Amino acid sequence: MSYTGPGFDPPQPRRSPRGPLTVALAALVPGALLGWAVYAAVGGSGGDEGSTAASASASGTPTAGSSPSAGADDTKPGASASAKSPSAPAGSGALKGKVVVIDPGHNPGNFRHTADISRQVDIGTNRKECDTTGTATNDGYAEAEFTLDVAHRMRTLLERQGATVKLTQDADRPFGPCVDERARIGNEAKADAVVSIHADGSGTGNRGFHVILPGAVHSGAADTRAIVEPSGDLGERIAGDFVRVTGSAPSNYIGDGTGLVTREDLGGLNLSTVPKVFIECGNMRDSKDAALLTSGAWRQKAAQGISDGIVGFLRG
Repeated sequence: MSYTGPGFDPPQPRRSPRGPLTVALAALVPGALLGWAVYAAVGGSGGDEGSTAASASASGTPTAGSSPSAGADDTKPGASASAKSPSAPAGSGALKGKVVVIDPGHNPGNFRHTADISRQVDIGTNRKECDTTGTATNDGYAEAEFTLDVAHRMRTLLERQGATVKLTQDADRPFGPCVDERARIGNEAKADAVVSIHADGSGTGNRGFHVILPGAVHSGAADTRAIVEPSGDLGERIAGDFVRVTGSAPSNYIGDGTGLVTREDLGGLNLSTVPKVFIECGNMRDSKDAALLTSGAWRQKAAQGISDGIVGFLRG
C-alpha cells in the first residue's frame, strides 16, 4: 500500500501488544521455521532496526494495464499451492453461509482521477484522502494490478469451499471506492471476515510482509472496540499461514519482527464493524520482493496463504 498522497504524513507504526509472531506460529504452524529458512536462502536480510517508517521511499507511478516483469507465469487462480493446506476439499461447503469480503487495495484507474481520489473523507478520528494511486515496482507493475490478481485467486479458493465472496471493486468503476465506502461495503454485507490486500512501497532492502490490525478507536463515526479481538485472531492466522505457504518472513522494517502492526489511522479499519485486517504482501520497491510479487506462481501461494488464514478463522 502506498502511503503517499496529498498532505499525508505517514505516522509512526504502533507497537503491537501481542508477542512475537514466532510464538503464534509455534502454536499455529509447526512448519513456519522452514518457510523462514527458504526466505533466508533467497536473500532475506533479517532485522533492520534502522528503518521504522512504513514507507521510506517515493512510490513509482503505476500505469493501467501494466504487466508483470520477467519471471511471471500464468498459474491459474485456484491451483493448489500447498499439499499441507488446511482448506477443505473443493465443493465441500465447509464455509457455506459465510460471507467474505476481499478489498483489492486501490483501483487500476485511480491515477486518471487524482482530483477525485484526493478529496477528503471522514475516517472517524479525522479526515483523510479518499484513496491513493498505490505504488508500483521499479519496472512499472502496479500495486492495483497485483491486489486485483490476488483477490481473484482468493475468490476462487474461497468459493470452492462454499463461501459467499464479494469484492469491494473489480476494476468495474473508474476509480475508488473511497476508504469509507470500502469499509461500508463490508459492514453492509455483514461479512464474517474482511481482508484488504496491499503491497508496500518502502525503501530498497526493506523486505517481508506485515498484517495491519485495527486499534481500539472510539471517535466520531468510528468504534472498533468490538472487532479488535476477532480481527487480531484473523490477522494472526493469516500471518501464520502466509509464512507457511509462501516462505516469506515477517517484515524486517516494521512490526518489530512480529509481522503484526496495530494502527488507528486507516479509515478502512476505523469504520469497520466486522472483523477486518490489511495485509502488505511485500515491498514492491525492493528488487527481491518485487521478483516474488510479479510471479504468478508466488501470487497463487499468497492467495492460498491468506485464504487458509481466513478459513482457519471462520472454522475456528
